[in-house]
Amino acid sequence: MFNDIGALELVTIVVLGILVFGPDKLPKVIQDVTGFIRKVRAFSDSAKHDIRSELGPEFKDFEFEDLNPKTFIRKQLTENEDLKEIRTSFDLRKELSDVSDAVKSSEAGAAPAAAAMPAVTGPDLLKKPAAPAPDERSRFDADAT
Repeated sequence: MFNDIGALELVTIVVLGILVFGPDKLPKVIQDVTGFIRKVRAFSDSAKHDIRSELGPEFKDFEFEDLNPKTFIRKQLTENEDLKEIRTSFDLRKELSDVSDAVKSSEAGAAPAAAAMPAVTGPDLLKKPAAPAPDERSRFDADAT
């Protein structure tokens, strides 16, 4: 429950407890708090047991932590046999090497053909076009619409 409390935080809690409750009442307060925590745990355990018994025998291994979406998805992905089979049968490295080989072979075949073809010139798309004359301007900004 308190797995992430460090030594400095624990010392701070003890010092605050002594300052607030005093050294004579602090043991009684600690007993009351631990008793309350035990009662809450017992109540939650009995509620879990009641819910499991009401759901029936097919839910005997049901855990309430499985209701967390991350846990549910992780459990479904790791326990599903079909997904395990698909995951093991799919080799991404092999697929990537096949694609890279195909690209390299098409580049090698296209290089002589590209040298034989004349260069195609067209408008420079990186260059901004010249502004039209004032009477040729449109009424609307083409970039804004």
